[in-house]
Amino acid sequence: MQKDAYTLILEAIDAGLYKPGDRLVESELAERLGVSRTPVREALQRLETQAMLTRDGRSLIVASLDHNQLAELYAVRTELEGLAARLAARHATDEEIRVLRGMVTDDRALLGGDPKLLSRANKRFHRQIHLASHNRFLVQQLDLVHRSMALMANTSFAAEGRDEVALAEHDQIIRAIEAHDGDAAYQALRQHISKAFETRLRVDAGEMRTR
Repeated sequence: MQKDAYTLILEAIDAGLYKPGDRLVESELAERLGVSRTPVREALQRLETQAMLTRDGRSLIVASLDHNQLAELYAVRTELEGLAARLAARHATDEEIRVLRGMVTDDRALLGGDPKLLSRANKRFHRQIHLASHNRFLVQQLDLVHRSMALMANTSFAAEGRDEVALAEHDQIIRAIEAHDGDAAYQALRQHISKAFETRLRVDAGEMRTR
Protein backbone atom coordinates (compact mmCIF):
# COMPACT_ATOMS: atom_id res chain seq x y z
CA MET A 1 0.00 0.00 0.00
CA GLN A 2 1.38 3.39 -1.03
CA LYS A 3 2.07 5.74 1.88
CA ASP A 4 0.47 9.18 1.93
CA ALA A 5 2.34 12.46 2.31
CA TYR A 6 1.48 12.71 6.01
CA THR A 7 3.01 9.31 6.78
CA LEU A 8 6.09 9.99 4.67
CA ILE A 9 6.81 13.33 6.37
CA LEU A 10 6.21 11.81 9.81
CA GLU A 11 8.61 8.96 9.02
CA ALA A 12 11.21 11.46 7.80
CA ILE A 13 11.00 13.35 11.11
CA ASP A 14 11.17 10.10 13.07
CA ALA A 15 14.23 8.99 11.09
CA GLY A 16 15.97 12.29 11.84
CA LEU A 17 15.97 13.52 8.23
CA TYR A 18 14.19 16.58 9.56
CA LYS A 19 15.24 17.65 13.05
CA PRO A 20 13.70 20.09 15.54
CA GLY A 21 14.13 23.60 14.16
CA ASP A 22 14.38 22.48 10.51
CA ARG A 23 12.18 24.42 8.08
CA LEU A 24 9.78 22.41 5.92
CA VAL A 25 9.12 23.90 2.50
CA GLU A 26 6.05 22.67 0.67
CA SER A 27 7.60 22.70 -2.81
CA GLU A 28 10.79 20.94 -1.68
CA LEU A 29 8.81 18.25 0.14
CA ALA A 30 6.58 17.64 -2.86
CA GLU A 31 9.63 17.16 -5.08
CA ARG A 32 11.41 14.90 -2.59
CA LEU A 33 8.34 12.74 -1.96
CA GLY A 34 7.29 12.65 -5.60
CA VAL A 35 3.77 13.93 -4.94
CA SER A 36 1.81 17.05 -5.77
CA ARG A 37 1.81 20.05 -3.45
CA THR A 38 -1.84 19.69 -2.37
CA PRO A 39 -1.40 16.51 -0.27
CA VAL A 40 1.83 17.96 1.15
CA ARG A 41 0.02 21.15 2.15
CA GLU A 42 -2.73 19.10 3.82
CA ALA A 43 -0.16 16.95 5.61
CA LEU A 44 1.70 20.00 6.92
CA GLN A 45 -1.54 21.49 8.22
CA ARG A 46 -2.37 18.23 9.97
CA LEU A 47 1.09 18.01 11.54
CA GLU A 48 0.82 21.61 12.72
CA THR A 49 -2.53 20.83 14.35
CA GLN A 50 -0.89 17.88 16.12
CA ALA A 51 1.93 20.18 17.39
CA MET A 52 4.56 18.28 15.41
CA LEU A 53 5.24 21.49 13.48
CA THR A 54 5.21 25.08 14.67
CA ARG A 55 5.23 28.48 13.00
CA ASP A 56 8.30 30.68 12.73
CA GLY A 57 6.98 33.75 11.00
CA ARG A 58 5.46 32.45 7.77
CA SER A 59 7.52 29.26 7.82
CA LEU A 60 6.69 25.88 9.35
CA ILE A 61 9.47 24.26 11.32
CA VAL A 62 9.77 20.94 13.14
CA ALA A 63 8.76 21.55 16.76
CA SER A 64 11.02 20.91 19.74
CA LEU A 65 10.23 19.94 23.32
CA ASP A 66 11.20 22.14 26.24
CA HIS A 67 12.12 20.67 29.64
CA ASN A 68 8.57 20.71 31.00
CA GLN A 69 7.10 19.13 27.87
CA LEU A 70 9.77 16.45 27.98
CA ALA A 71 8.95 15.65 31.61
CA GLU A 72 5.23 15.52 30.83
CA LEU A 73 5.82 13.21 27.87
CA TYR A 74 7.96 10.81 29.90
CA ALA A 75 5.42 10.77 32.75
CA VAL A 76 2.75 9.56 30.34
CA ARG A 77 5.09 7.21 28.52
CA THR A 78 6.24 5.58 31.76
CA GLU A 79 2.72 4.64 32.79
CA LEU A 80 1.53 3.52 29.35
CA GLU A 81 4.65 1.46 28.64
CA GLY A 82 4.38 -0.16 32.06
CA LEU A 83 0.76 -1.05 31.38
CA ALA A 84 1.72 -2.53 28.01
CA ALA A 85 4.30 -4.76 29.69
CA ARG A 86 1.78 -5.85 32.33
CA LEU A 87 -0.76 -6.79 29.65
CA ALA A 88 1.91 -8.49 27.53
CA ALA A 89 2.79 -10.69 30.50
CA ARG A 90 -0.86 -11.75 30.58
CA HIS A 91 -1.72 -12.00 26.91
CA ALA A 92 1.45 -12.45 24.80
CA THR A 93 1.52 -15.66 22.81
CA ASP A 94 4.48 -18.03 22.97
CA GLU A 95 5.43 -16.87 19.47
CA GLU A 96 5.41 -13.19 20.47
CA ILE A 97 7.57 -13.92 23.50
CA ARG A 98 10.09 -15.81 21.35
CA VAL A 99 10.23 -12.85 18.94
CA LEU A 100 10.93 -10.48 21.84
CA ARG A 101 13.63 -12.78 23.20
CA GLY A 102 15.15 -12.99 19.70
CA MET A 103 15.27 -9.20 19.46
CA VAL A 104 17.27 -8.95 22.68
CA THR A 105 19.66 -11.63 21.44
CA ASP A 106 20.10 -10.00 18.03
CA ASP A 107 20.55 -6.52 19.49
CA ARG A 108 23.69 -7.62 21.35
CA ALA A 109 25.48 -7.41 17.99
CA LEU A 110 24.75 -3.66 17.94
CA LEU A 111 26.44 -2.88 21.27
CA GLY A 112 29.07 -0.18 20.96
CA GLY A 113 27.87 0.72 17.48
CA ASP A 114 25.82 3.47 15.86
CA PRO A 115 23.42 5.04 18.41
CA LYS A 116 20.85 5.54 15.64
CA LEU A 117 20.78 1.81 14.89
CA LEU A 118 20.43 1.07 18.59
CA SER A 119 17.61 3.59 18.86
CA ARG A 120 15.82 1.98 15.91
CA ALA A 121 16.20 -1.47 17.48
CA ASN A 122 14.89 -0.08 20.77
CA LYS A 123 11.78 1.32 19.07
CA ARG A 124 11.19 -2.03 17.39
CA PHE A 125 11.46 -3.82 20.75
CA HIS A 126 9.00 -1.49 22.47
CA ARG A 127 6.59 -1.64 19.55
CA GLN A 128 6.55 -5.44 19.82
CA ILE A 129 5.63 -5.19 23.51
CA HIS A 130 2.83 -2.77 22.62
CA LEU A 131 1.42 -5.26 20.12
CA ALA A 132 1.84 -8.14 22.57
CA SER A 133 -0.44 -6.29 25.01
CA HIS A 134 -3.33 -7.14 22.66
CA ASN A 135 -5.06 -3.87 23.49
CA ARG A 136 -5.68 -1.74 20.41
CA PHE A 137 -6.59 1.40 22.36
CA LEU A 138 -3.38 1.27 24.36
CA VAL A 139 -1.38 0.74 21.15
CA GLN A 140 -3.03 3.84 19.63
CA GLN A 141 -2.11 5.98 22.63
CA LEU A 142 1.47 4.71 22.63
CA ASP A 143 1.71 5.50 18.92
CA LEU A 144 0.85 9.12 19.76
CA VAL A 145 3.47 9.22 22.51
CA HIS A 146 6.18 7.75 20.29
CA ARG A 147 5.29 10.16 17.50
CA SER A 148 6.08 13.02 19.88
CA MET A 149 9.34 11.29 20.86
CA ALA A 150 10.55 12.08 17.33
CA LEU A 151 10.76 15.75 18.38
CA MET A 152 13.82 15.03 20.51
CA ALA A 153 17.05 16.18 18.95
CA ASN A 154 19.08 13.22 20.17
CA THR A 155 18.80 9.69 21.50
CA SER A 156 19.67 8.56 25.02
CA PHE A 157 21.77 5.84 23.36
CA ALA A 158 24.31 8.57 22.58
CA ALA A 159 25.34 8.41 26.25
CA GLU A 160 28.37 6.23 26.92
CA GLY A 161 27.43 2.83 28.33
CA ARG A 162 23.68 3.32 27.93
CA ASP A 163 23.40 0.61 25.26
CA GLU A 164 24.64 -2.21 27.52
CA VAL A 165 22.51 -1.07 30.45
CA ALA A 166 19.40 -0.71 28.26
CA LEU A 167 19.86 -4.19 26.81
CA ALA A 168 20.19 -5.65 30.31
CA GLU A 169 16.95 -3.85 31.21
CA HIS A 170 15.27 -5.31 28.11
CA ASP A 171 16.36 -8.77 29.24
CA GLN A 172 14.80 -8.18 32.67
CA ILE A 173 11.53 -7.08 31.06
CA ILE A 174 11.44 -10.19 28.89
CA ARG A 175 12.15 -12.44 31.86
CA ALA A 176 9.09 -11.03 33.62
CA ILE A 177 6.91 -11.43 30.51
CA GLU A 178 8.18 -14.99 30.02
CA ALA A 179 7.22 -15.72 33.63
CA HIS A 180 3.77 -14.13 33.02
CA ASP A 181 4.46 -11.88 36.02
CA GLY A 182 2.50 -8.74 35.20
CA ASP A 183 3.60 -6.77 38.27
CA ALA A 184 7.29 -7.49 37.65
CA ALA A 185 6.96 -6.62 33.95
CA TYR A 186 5.22 -3.35 34.82
CA GLN A 187 7.92 -2.36 37.30
CA ALA A 188 10.80 -3.42 35.05
CA LEU A 189 9.55 -1.37 32.13
CA ARG A 190 8.75 1.67 34.27
CA GLN A 191 12.28 1.59 35.68
CA HIS A 192 13.68 1.20 32.16
CA ILE A 193 11.86 4.34 30.96
CA SER A 194 12.87 6.23 34.12
CA LYS A 195 16.54 5.41 33.49
CA ALA A 196 16.20 6.47 29.84
CA PHE A 197 14.70 9.80 30.92
CA GLU A 198 17.48 10.36 33.44
CA THR A 199 20.09 9.61 30.79
CA ARG A 200 18.43 11.96 28.31
CA LEU A 201 18.44 14.79 30.84
CA ARG A 202 22.15 14.23 31.41
CA VAL A 203 22.86 14.24 27.68
CA ASP A 204 20.84 17.45 27.23
CA ALA A 205 22.58 19.09 30.19
CA GLY A 206 25.95 18.20 28.70
CA GLU A 207 24.97 19.75 25.36
CA MET A 208 23.86 22.93 27.10
CA ARG A 209 27.23 23.23 28.87
CA THR A 210 29.11 22.98 25.59
CA ARG A 211 27.10 25.66 23.79
